[in-house]
Amino acid sequence: MPLKNPNQKSRRTDSGTADDAIISTAFRWSLAVFSMVALVVLAVVYLIRQPPPERPLAPSTPVEAPRVPKQAPLHPPAVTFTDITQAAGIDFVHINGAYGEKLLPETMGGGVAFLDYDNDQDQDLLFVNSGPWRSEAPAGEHAIAALYRNDGSGRFENATAQSGLAANGYGMGVAIGDYDDDGWVDVFITALGDNHLFHNVRGTFVEVTQQAGVAGSADAWSTASAFFDYDNDGDLDLFVANYVRWARSIDLELGFQLTGIGRAYGPPTAFAGSHCYLYRNEGNGSFTDVSRRSGVEITHPATGEPVAKALAALPVDFDEDGRMDLFVANDTVQNFLFHNQGDGQFEEVGAMFGVAFDRDGNATGAMGVDAAHFRNDRDIGFAVGNFANEMTSLYVSQGSYAQFADEAITEGLAAATRRVLTFGLFFFDYDLDGWLDLFQANGHLEEAINSVQPSQHYAQAPQLFWNCATQCETSFLEVAAAGALAKPLVARGASYADIDSDGDLDIIITQVGGKPVLLRNDQQLGHHWLRVRLIGDTVNRDGIGAWVEAVAGARSQRRQVMPTRSYLSQVEMPVTFGLRERATVDRLRVQWPDGSVQELPNVAADRLLVVEQRAAARPDPSRLKPARTSP
Repeated sequence: MPLKNPNQKSRRTDSGTADDAIISTAFRWSLAVFSMVALVVLAVVYLIRQPPPERPLAPSTPVEAPRVPKQAPLHPPAVTFTDITQAAGIDFVHINGAYGEKLLPETMGGGVAFLDYDNDQDQDLLFVNSGPWRSEAPAGEHAIAALYRNDGSGRFENATAQSGLAANGYGMGVAIGDYDDDGWVDVFITALGDNHLFHNVRGTFVEVTQQAGVAGSADAWSTASAFFDYDNDGDLDLFVANYVRWARSIDLELGFQLTGIGRAYGPPTAFAGSHCYLYRNEGNGSFTDVSRRSGVEITHPATGEPVAKALAALPVDFDEDGRMDLFVANDTVQNFLFHNQGDGQFEEVGAMFGVAFDRDGNATGAMGVDAAHFRNDRDIGFAVGNFANEMTSLYVSQGSYAQFADEAITEGLAAATRRVLTFGLFFFDYDLDGWLDLFQANGHLEEAINSVQPSQHYAQAPQLFWNCATQCETSFLEVAAAGALAKPLVARGASYADIDSDGDLDIIITQVGGKPVLLRNDQQLGHHWLRVRLIGDTVNRDGIGAWVEAVAGARSQRRQVMPTRSYLSQVEMPVTFGLRERATVDRLRVQWPDGSVQELPNVAADRLLVVEQRAAARPDPSRLKPARTSP
């Protein structure tokens, strides 16, 4: 092995020495740089912590916010409603048969109707009674209705004994209409079980249910009902809404409980749905059941079971094509909107048109319904009273009758109506300013509800919403509860009429298991008004379904003659227009159900105007129904 050159240095040794020198030099420079950075940081910290030198303040220039013109808060007009129930002679008491078993029908109450049954030109009153259960009924008979005759001044006399309204049953709602066109309005009463039709024979009623064929099924639970001419043949047909399929034995077996209280009233979700009835008037005193083939029987697509749990019905020509359509308010299932096809058939378009569910796509506990052109424009709105913690629905057409949106929030109804449980409700012009206001009758189902839901009460005050038109951002402002309107009630049905012929509209409210409340409108605003009553010739006698338009100055108001509104109830036949300072209606236009039109110029205000359909007027052939086919 060759020996290494002693003069040759190892590369390993020389390289390691050089590397050590480089590292040493870099370390020294790093220490120097770190020291300099530290000095800079310390200097900055020192400067930051030093108080700023004192110096004179510069003169300041005040900055002013944009000036907003002061506007006084808007308040509804001062109108007093006075409770005159006792003074007016109303001593009716609703009986619901609630003796502790907590049966669902006991919660629903009874309807009320304003009607002129004796043709003396003033508005009488009819109350529907429910009564004790048949097994609990006393030996004497129980009348299903109570009739009070108006003396013209707003005082009433009990005329039940001689009225002929002596049928027994557990009553619910009422419909008024002259189905045989003899000039005397007839009465239909719905019930749990057989329904009842009473023919008015010059002021005395005779039951003709069996002859007419409108009793319905003995095990059905009928609620709302309405007379209207769905086939445009000149006479009034009859729609009857049915609620759930209920039986006392089923209710007792289900054993509903209210936490900490005991047995409670069960919800409608625990019971199956049902089908509604549509009866066609044959013009000879009898009716034919056309429910199935007319399209008003709605079944669940998956189960084939009936869907409806109907509590309110409102016939209204919402798209103004001359054919009466039908809105049905259902409790805990989707609402129905039946669009009249003109051939005896209805198409259910509620979900398609946007009125079946709430804003979140949920079904509501719908109780009462009304519709109106409350903005005095072409859009129509459906108001639906709902269960507690569900705001009142306000479905408004969006420039098209095939598209509706719930505008309860934007129109000022949401917050105030969410806290109550609403049954009856209706549009009416309580201050006669030419804009339709909204009234709601409220009350819960459970007497002990406050013990488990502190925000809820069994008795609840009614609500009145003033239509402020273009004066505020929303259409409706809640009127502060005062006087009779501040009294909590367990309200159900609600209706209106001018009971004392002073031009303004008075209110009746029914209570479940209690006395009704009659509220006289004592407004003293000095506003003018016009009331219009129709007498048909080629159409039904009272012009039900006709549109009446009043043009006064730049304002045009439209009303459809339709007594069926609210919950289980009927309003008066005449329509009322508030005119504010206008003492004359420039043009009154009546479009009759057959399409014929009458116009009256320069109509003086502050009176009841009776308009008779001209015999010379000819109906529009396009509005008439096709030839009737056999059932």
